[in-house]
Amino acid sequence: MRFIPRDEGFFAYFAQLAEHIGASAALLHTLFGQLDDAPAIAAKIKKVETDGDAIAHTINQRIDTSFVTPLDREDIHTLAKRLDNVIDIINGVARRTVMFNVKTVRPGATELADILVRAAKVIDASVGDIKKRARMMEHGKLMKALEEEGDAKYAESVSALFRSGADALEVLAWKDIFDSLEEAIDQCEDVSNVLESIALKNS
Repeated sequence: MRFIPRDEGFFAYFAQLAEHIGASAALLHTLFGQLDDAPAIAAKIKKVETDGDAIAHTINQRIDTSFVTPLDREDIHTLAKRLDNVIDIINGVARRTVMFNVKTVRPGATELADILVRAAKVIDASVGDIKKRARMMEHGKLMKALEEEGDAKYAESVSALFRSGADALEVLAWKDIFDSLEEAIDQCEDVSNVLESIALKNS
């Protein structure tokens, strides 16, 4: 008999962070299709990022005050950090797009943003299945396929960029943006790996 109940509130916070990843990814996809509105859309992404930081901070505070947690404390901390990292990187992509005064979207950017949107959906589903080992393995395979698709599209996009004959400053700016898009997708796979590890421990 458990006399001290476990604090199950962490799962709701993880779900909120997953939703914030989806929201920021969708906004970034929109940004690449509406560059004239980039500053306003980037501001919305920044708001999502700030809210995500607040959720991650709340999780870390709750770890310290919860007597019994539903998962290992280190796993809770790691998952929160990985989820928050994805939002931070997406915010960085939007910030760079505005900062570099991008006027034309390079081939591959929208496709990478689309991959990121799909990866965010896998994360959202994975968080809901956090203790379901079989389901988590399926999500992990989907995420791996998306990461590989992202790697291929990144390589193709950067190669085209350097062969485009574009101005050197434009090349540097877009190389930075492409690097960050790839990093965001890679971080989504990191989230998936953490979730898979948690599922294996707790199923």
